[in-house]
Amino acid sequence: QVQLVESGGGLVQAGDSLRLSCAASGGTYDMGWFRQAHGKEREFVAALRWSGGDGYYAGSVKGRFTIAGNTSKNTVFLQMNSLQPEDTAVYYCAAGSFRRGVVSDTRTYDYWGQGTQVTVSS
Repeated sequence: QVQLVESGGGLVQAGDSLRLSCAASGGTYDMGWFRQAHGKEREFVAALRWSGGDGYYAGSVKGRFTIAGNTSKNTVFLQMNSLQPEDTAVYYCAAGSFRRGVVSDTRTYDYWGQGTQVTVSS
């Protein structure tokens, strides 16, 4: 059974930075970060292919967010810089296989973390 444990959310001001972490146990998978703002659908943020280390980003975060992994600890990080109020959401870590589908599609992922709240004040 795969378990994903996220940490690192919090309340920050616009322009600040946060780093989210997701520790995975029970296997090695391609990893993704999604977010869901109140009243909106869950949306893709970033993804990491473990073999090769390729990173993928939503257009809204490209250049501000960076996804990276520590293979020895089976942990994936999301470094978020220049945060804006529109980045406010619950952020979810997800694990799956990119051979099965599109990296930005929630259906590609089999396992999800519990979510961590990120709130950016203006």
